[in-house]
Amino acid sequence: MTPSDLAVQDVQAARTTRRLVNDFSIQVATANGSGSQTANLVLLRSIFRMGVPVSGKNLFPSNIAGLPTWYTIRASKHGYIGRKKEIDLLVAMNPETARDDVLALEPGAAAIYDEPLRLDAVRQDLVLYPVPFDKIVASIGTEAKLRRLVKNMVYDGVLARLIDIDLEEMRKALKKQLGRKAKALALNEAALDAGFAYASEHLVKRDGLAVARMDATEGMILMEGNAAAALGCMMAGVTVVAWYPITPSSSLCETLIDYLRKYRMDPQTGRATFAVVQAEDEIAALGMVIGAGWVGARAMTSTSGPGISLMAEFTGLGYYVEVPAVIFDIQRVGPSTGLPTRTAQGDILSTAMLSHGDTRHPLLLPCSIEECYTMAIAAFDLAEQLQTPVFVMSDLDLGMNTWMSKPFEYPTAAPVRGKVLTPETLAKMGEWGRYKDVDGDAVAWRTLPLDGNPSYFARGSGHNEQAQYSERPDDFVRNLDRIGRKFETARNLVPRPEVTIDGQARIGVIAYGTSHWAVTESRDQLACEASLRTSYLRLTAYPFTADLDAFIDRHDRVYVIDQNRDAQMLGLMRLDLAVERLAKLRSVRHYNGLPIDARTITNEILAQEGRGQS
Repeated sequence: MTPSDLAVQDVQAARTTRRLVNDFSIQVATANGSGSQTANLVLLRSIFRMGVPVSGKNLFPSNIAGLPTWYTIRASKHGYIGRKKEIDLLVAMNPETARDDVLALEPGAAAIYDEPLRLDAVRQDLVLYPVPFDKIVASIGTEAKLRRLVKNMVYDGVLARLIDIDLEEMRKALKKQLGRKAKALALNEAALDAGFAYASEHLVKRDGLAVARMDATEGMILMEGNAAAALGCMMAGVTVVAWYPITPSSSLCETLIDYLRKYRMDPQTGRATFAVVQAEDEIAALGMVIGAGWVGARAMTSTSGPGISLMAEFTGLGYYVEVPAVIFDIQRVGPSTGLPTRTAQGDILSTAMLSHGDTRHPLLLPCSIEECYTMAIAAFDLAEQLQTPVFVMSDLDLGMNTWMSKPFEYPTAAPVRGKVLTPETLAKMGEWGRYKDVDGDAVAWRTLPLDGNPSYFARGSGHNEQAQYSERPDDFVRNLDRIGRKFETARNLVPRPEVTIDGQARIGVIAYGTSHWAVTESRDQLACEASLRTSYLRLTAYPFTADLDAFIDRHDRVYVIDQNRDAQMLGLMRLDLAVERLAKLRSVRHYNGLPIDARTITNEILAQEGRGQS
């Protein structure tokens, strides 16, 4: 260490640092393809194993390798797991971005950096920890190729020493990550120990960050939303999966395939009880799903915004022919190719009305990995009850990032197959028409091929109640109006919103999906910092229920949170709500591709309330 390094350390040590125990954000800046994923997940899991609530968010480029990537871990004793705008500790490993990463830090933040980067010349108001990573890795004696891959594990060891992460928990997390790869495990353990030893001998702690054991994660799990949704699909009884790879949805079907191969093979014959087809494009994928749904299979696909655009025509077919299908939209930034590896809620309005002509589709809006699981199951039931495509609107933040949850409950209820005609039902009805509403709920009885009941021709052209070809205006209007009334039936079938009422609040907040985690923290900020009390309604589905009307009625102003430019959820409300309710609505929008954070919501609400920024 040079004299100038020591001088900088002396200046920094003299500064008063704020103590942040189990309440901080760490950002690791590396390059895509550098092998940092193992180190980052070990770091996340180690803090989690110490009982501290955490979340991990990966910001990565859309190319294969070489470009910058950032992984952010938030630890919060309060249970806040949304993105935190401020970074408290930076691990700077990428020469391409190191200068900008350090310049973005707030004064007093800490940074561990690769010593040759000389970041002490860039900022004098940070707590800086230079670490000679290459020298440390060279001392392990590994070959050059492996040194590059285990270099990242050194910063885990340094962090363990500096912020009091139990080294034994890191070893356990590392073993879980690498499993049976004995050689890789040994090399990474050596790098972990070397980093810890270097920090013990050469680094004097001057920041205020620390991890202390809690019990807030007892019995909880860590998982990605796409994996949770895949598990829900399997539990729902999916038998046909047709898909085309696209970021950020690919891992959903990839994980589902793994689950199906492990748990859905016939034990007697060893043959699959399911069919998986990687289609030539998203159009074909949904066409296969519609066909499978028509013959009675539980079928699904997953995609993202560009795929949703391509699926428009087949979605209209499923809507008009009335065939159940489940589509997962893991939303990313658009339009066009957009930012494929950034998150958004930009498909809400277009998906709700997807296809030409008059259509409306049910949307389920999960906010957590638990809801990715439960809403996957619910989507198959809802699709069959309504005989229509149902969309589960996740996003990249939820689908590809790591979240905490309670363990999922094993489903005990039987699948809800909806109105499938039986001989007994036919005998009671006397006469059957495929598109005839006999129960007043606008949902007709369907038959399945080869089930022994009357058959029909499913056509996307005009048809009457008996499914016969017709271009008569009255037949078309009667049929389209009945399908429209199914949307009213859906209001009683979709999950109701989650409502939290503060009896003294005149301000309401409405959000959906992953915005929920930022809103819960923002409401605390508004109350503690500005004495502004709020009520909260979290939408879980579209169509809206009467709960939305009641929530708006009891408040003077209601802020609708959207992660898109055009306030798309507010746009859907404009189609449904009375004028006097619309007059109360205000918009808070966030659309830069990063997950929304609490401070952004807090500042925007205060600004619109004329209270200024906190």
